[in-house]
Amino acid sequence: MTPDPLAVAASLCRRFEGLYLRPYLCPAGVPTIGYGATYYEDGTRVTLLDPPITRERAETLLLWHLKRRYLPAVLALCPGVDDPARLAALIDFTFNLGEGNLRASTLRRKVNAEEWDAVPDQLLLWNKAGGRVLRGLTLRREAEAALI
Repeated sequence: MTPDPLAVAASLCRRFEGLYLRPYLCPAGVPTIGYGATYYEDGTRVTLLDPPITRERAETLLLWHLKRRYLPAVLALCPGVDDPARLAALIDFTFNLGEGNLRASTLRRKVNAEEWDAVPDQLLLWNKAGGRVLRGLTLRREAEAALI
């Protein structure tokens, strides 16, 4: 059975983002809530003054982000990706690091050139926040690379 890329990406997000029902500052210093959301469906940025959310709201917000923002972004930037596991890895990467980083990356160039042997090493380069290597990001990139 073919894995659902959104379900796999959501699982990665849950695992590596963790669940925070109250707003907090992520390691990069950005106000965040739920499973790594930095903004709501209407585009409003998360602030540290926002009220807590429920687990159900966090799940809804995560799935909305993946389906409405990050899946379309990956498909637009890497249109040839047709393997669900690879797609899931790229969705998680983009959720974590943003569409702009994928757009400007050598990772994207390797994906679009179908140089799949080079993609895991490219993923592993993206393990820093604020110039520091973070173990959590290294583990996340390793999990994504394993899907390639």
